Amino acid sequence: MQGHPSTASNQKAASAKSANGGASQPPKAKAKYDWQLIKRFIHFLKPYRRGVILGSAMIPFSVMFSVLYPWLIMRIIDEQLVPGDYDGLVQGVVILIGVMFANYISDAIYNFSLQKAAQQAIRDMRTVMFDRVMHFPRSYFDTTPMGVTLTRLTTDLEAINESFAQGLLNMIRDLMITIALLIFLAVISWRLALVLLLLGPVVYYITEKLRKLMRKAFSEGRQVLSQGTGFLQECLNGIKTVQLYGAEETSQKYYAGFTKAFFKTQSRSNLYDSALFSLIEGVTTVSMGLIIWYGAGEVLAATISVGVLIGFINTLDKIFVPVRDFTSQLASIQRALAALQHVDMVFSQNLEEDLSRKTIAGLERFESVVFDDVWFRYTEDSPDVLKGISFTLNKGNKIALVGTTGSGKSTILRLLTKTYTEYKGSIRLNGVELSSIPKKQVRRFFSLMQQEIFLFDKSIAFNIGLGRSDISNQDIEAAAKYVYADQFIDRKRLLKHVLPLFRSIRFFNIPRQ
Repeated sequence: MQGHPSTASNQKAASAKSANGGASQPPKAKAKYDWQLIKRFIHFLKPYRRGVILGSAMIPFSVMFSVLYPWLIMRIIDEQLVPGDYDGLVQGVVILIGVMFANYISDAIYNFSLQKAAQQAIRDMRTVMFDRVMHFPRSYFDTTPMGVTLTRLTTDLEAINESFAQGLLNMIRDLMITIALLIFLAVISWRLALVLLLLGPVVYYITEKLRKLMRKAFSEGRQVLSQGTGFLQECLNGIKTVQLYGAEETSQKYYAGFTKAFFKTQSRSNLYDSALFSLIEGVTTVSMGLIIWYGAGEVLAATISVGVLIGFINTLDKIFVPVRDFTSQLASIQRALAALQHVDMVFSQNLEEDLSRKTIAGLERFESVVFDDVWFRYTEDSPDVLKGISFTLNKGNKIALVGTTGSGKSTILRLLTKTYTEYKGSIRLNGVELSSIPKKQVRRFFSLMQQEIFLFDKSIAFNIGLGRSDISNQDIEAAAKYVYADQFIDRKRLLKHVLPLFRSIRFFNIPRQ
């Protein structure tokens, strides 16, 4: 005995929670939610930790070379150029070029190793997501447009690959380099470093505000994009119906609403991104002017050397380049987190049943199926489709289900094949309650011809056997002969040839049925 289904309502609640990404949660809870999303991606990175370790091992070298470069410039100016001692100038320049080259090599290894590992992780994530979608309950597809799921598997994963995998990993390295350079600046002149740090709180406050706005805009944009993709997919699937009823203009107006909404969210995110980038550019220019103004006075007062001032200015540019890049990386990370929120919906969705369930003995052959006072409704708030249905079908007998449209004929078949499982009453297969039998074992007893015809873009043999390893070519030919399809399949020799199905249908005028 089972209760009425509540899967659809649970899905809607889960979708809403994932869609807003915990926007209404307090900061600590939201940070925890973001960390859970990041851990989801890290889980898929673990098999490729060698590449991550190799790339991470290059970070200390990048930090060291980034600090060594301005220090060498400072030494060359103070010890060779200013005193006019050019004996060691060539040697200093050669060392400087060597440091630059070594820095490029370490950066190249870092980027290649981490990006390769990230792309492999995305590939595995896409495979796992597709496998999960294949085992989603039918009620999920009844309440979720197909295009929404398609967006999760395509554009959302690409956003994670392009934004998160590259943005976050590069930001970690740039952060370490920035900290090392700040320490270096404080060592050579704490006064100039103090002037620079005075602008830090202002930059942090504005950056944090714009980051939250970008995150919200990106999340809304991903949501609108998935809805628009879902509507587009439905229109293309039902294009014959749309054209038959002359609904092209209505569909176009409706789709234009999604396009306009997506344009608005993208425009807002671009505005916030541009404002953040302009802010960092402005801070860089102001800081440079302050350092030159204050440093020139210190040089005249003989407090610091010319080499220190030039080295400081050179280092300042190296600090603000990562800070400036940080703005674009931050935007990329917010875009990726918004995509991860939607991808998380695929992982949080319950599957139709436990795939590891063991088969039940005594179901090797069909003996009987019994419906005993079966009631069923698709959702909690919908009316009952089946009301007290009872019948018995024994081996060798035939039964016809006759009724008006919507009377529940297809629903009975969906319950038999466990497309839907939440019913009241009892359905017994060979005396065993249907709900206790694994779906894979149940479907060995049934062959179902759907009302809607769908053909895969593969050979006719594949569309008959559906790629099952336990079905031989002889079985396929026998099935074709049983429905008299061998009369035109054998004549065109398409059963044994791998030929794109849609092309063969158009070219040879083969009936789809």
